[in-house]
Formats: sequence, C-alpha cells, structure tokens
Amino acid sequence: MKAIILRSMALAAVLLLAACSTTEPVKEQVYPEPVFSAQRIIPADAIDITAVYDPWEPMNRRIYNFNYHFDQWVFLPVVRGWQAVVPRPARVGVHNFFENFRDVRTMVNATLQASPTKLLQSTGRVLVNSTIGLFGLIDVASSMGMAKPDEDFGQTLGHWGVGKGPYLVLPLLGPSNVRDGVGLLPDSYLQNYIQGDLLAKPVRATAFLFDSIDTRANTSFRYYETGSAFEYQTVRWLYSTKRELDVEK
Repeated sequence: MKAIILRSMALAAVLLLAACSTTEPVKEQVYPEPVFSAQRIIPADAIDITAVYDPWEPMNRRIYNFNYHFDQWVFLPVVRGWQAVVPRPARVGVHNFFENFRDVRTMVNATLQASPTKLLQSTGRVLVNSTIGLFGLIDVASSMGMAKPDEDFGQTLGHWGVGKGPYLVLPLLGPSNVRDGVGLLPDSYLQNYIQGDLLAKPVRATAFLFDSIDTRANTSFRYYETGSAFEYQTVRWLYSTKRELDVEK
C-alpha cells in the first residue's frame, strides 16, 4: 500500500513539473505616467480668463490693492453714512439727477457714432426727465418704458476702430484700458461744461462729490468678496469682455 502511495506522489510531482515547464512567463506590465496637461483636462470651449493683454500687471495689481484699501477705509464708510443719513427718496432723486446728465452724454456720443436710434432714445429721455421729471429728479422716462442707451466716448472711439490697448486699473475708478481711460477726458469735460451752465461753482464741487458717492452706492461690486482665488484675473476678463460687447451693440 505504501508503495502505491509513493508511486502516486511521484507521478503527481512529475505532472506538476511538466505543467510548470509549459507555462509562459508573466510579462511585466508597463503603465505610462499620467500627463495632466491643459489640453487634456480643460474643455476645448472653456474660457481663458488670462487672455487679456496686460503688460502692466504688476503696476495694475498695486493700484487694485490700493483701491481695495481706499474702498474699505474711505469710500464704503462714506456710502454707509450717506445711506443712513439721507432718506431713500432723496437718494433716488440724486441718482436720477446724475443719470439725466449721463443721458446727455449718450446723446453726444450717439451723434458722434451716427446712431439715430440711440440719439432719439436718449434725447427723448432728456426732454421728458428735464421737464416733467423736474430737472431729472424723477425718472419719468423709465416709468413710460423709454429705452435707456448708455454710450461714452470710449465706446465712440471703439466704434471708430480705435483699439482698446493694454488693460489698465485706474486709481479710485477701477478697471479700464487705455482707450477707455482717454475717453474719460472728453466725457468729464462735457459733464463739467453742462453743469457749469446750470450750477454755481461751489455747487458743482458738491455735485461731483455726490455723484461719486451715488455711483459707488449703486455699484454692487465689493473687493475680495467674489469668492474667487483669481479675482484680479476674473475682474479683468469680465471688464474687457463687457467693453467689447458695449462697442459691438
């Protein structure tokens, strides 16, 4: 009996060795290193917020940071005081008053752009608000459903084919570009010229202050509250894109 068992075990060992001798060696698997390139992980139709010509970025970032501190320590406290002291109906009247001047600005720029539709719309608004609306204190034109185009000299330059140039952050005023920065000069001159005929010199200085406060109060943007780690680039792209659309419309 033992002899039979030993022979069986020897036969099994021989068969096992034969099977091992016919088994192909396992080939080592080679796995390529993962490559996380922008072309692989970013969709083809994704928006590149860095695609704005900004050769003065270091300077622009410093001005952006200065504007943030000025906003936090000066502008916003003044705005909050304005909102706390001045009743809402009075604030709305002040806002409407300055918006009426901006409609005059639109009239001039619509003329320079040879845009009769915008010229008629803005002229109609000025006539209605300056008369029925008590020198613009009441926005009767909007209540009547009249369209409100918004044109400035920066858009007029773009309409004439002038390129926007490098991105530029202006002290206190914020995002801009070379074309729009230059366009601020004739627009400011026009507003001062009109106000000079209507307002006494001391009142003009007060009006400029109130206009600045009103503009900031009606601008919802707050520095470093967007929740984005790339706020500077995002604001730069949003402004540049908006201005392109403003010129095209």
